[in-house]
Amino acid sequence: MKQQDWKERLGVVYSTNPDYAYDVPAADEPDTLPPAQQRLRVRMERAGRKGKTVTLVTGFVGTADDLKALGKALKTYLGTGGTAKDGEIVIQGDVRERVVAWLRQAGYADVR
Repeated sequence: MKQQDWKERLGVVYSTNPDYAYDVPAADEPDTLPPAQQRLRVRMERAGRKGKTVTLVTGFVGTADDLKALGKALKTYLGTGGTAKDGEIVIQGDVRERVVAWLRQAGYADVR
């Protein structure tokens, strides 16, 4: 049993059945679109990041694992740090041109 599993069952008040197993509904993730059908947007952002410049890649449609794999491949190619979560890839620094070039080479046709 996970520690603090009560957070997942906030809607259940009490059950007297000792064999009751609460079912956690699975979050529906969309299927990952092929690279040619993805519409990715690449932009630079500095606001809300204490003056640090980051490059954002947004618009990815797919599973969280596929997003993390794409983020890891980008970070490895660029040799920079970053993260991939909440439907966007954040890469440290202003590397927009290199990101767009790599994505187009990888088969992502609609990159802006």
